[in-house]
Amino acid sequence: MKCPGQDTRYWKPGAIFETACTKCGNPVEFFKDEATRICKKCGTKLVNPKMDFGCAAYCKFAEQCLGGLPPELLAQRNDLLKDRVAIEMKRYFKQDFKRIGHATRVARYAEEIFREEGGDPAVIMSAAYLHDIGIKEAERKYQSTAARYQEEEGPPIARDILSKLGADEELITEVCDIVGHHHHPRPQETKNFKALYDADLIVNMEENKKEKNGSADMEKLISLIGNVFLTEGGRKLAKKVLLQQEKTDQPVI
Repeated sequence: MKCPGQDTRYWKPGAIFETACTKCGNPVEFFKDEATRICKKCGTKLVNPKMDFGCAAYCKFAEQCLGGLPPELLAQRNDLLKDRVAIEMKRYFKQDFKRIGHATRVARYAEEIFREEGGDPAVIMSAAYLHDIGIKEAERKYQSTAARYQEEEGPPIARDILSKLGADEELITEVCDIVGHHHHPRPQETKNFKALYDADLIVNMEENKKEKNGSADMEKLISLIGNVFLTEGGRKLAKKVLLQQEKTDQPVI
């Protein structure tokens, strides 16, 4: 069975159109289901400006349907997967806005660290949104949110969410591995794990500071930041987030 969006029987006027080559301006004809076309005049490879690749983020037949996805679209696919994982995390936690907020902040910081340190953004962002996904089961089974219970209960739930979204097995395996030990780094860790670990650490330190009504021992905080982070990007971000907050919170004399 062919995807209705790609079946010409369902096409409407405008399904075949022309667009100007971004390099030479020559008109290039596109069918709406074509991912790319080559300009006959200058040879530039053009991405279909009207194609909706939303389904490629979760459909397991995306590669067969769209053909070999070009690099430009692989990046878009990763962005779409990230957004869908965020939605599923929010659905799972329902009205638990504290945990939704925590995961969202971890994802934001993890993305900043990734830009500095590199890694696979699809893995990093998926792990960031799902790193604490086992906490509800930990509470239900053990009446505890201890790290070891979160790490034990999280991977099966993360795998179920990612599988339903059609993520590839390699990504699912790595994300579940990160979720399964995200509080306990091993001697050798990937850039993906380090980005998530440092982002989670920053958010946890922020939350601890708020619980103490914004007070913190500046020297102790500086020492902690210098020793506990796994990446230089994480350390720099922690200084920016935590130390700038501390300076801002100081009373004006």
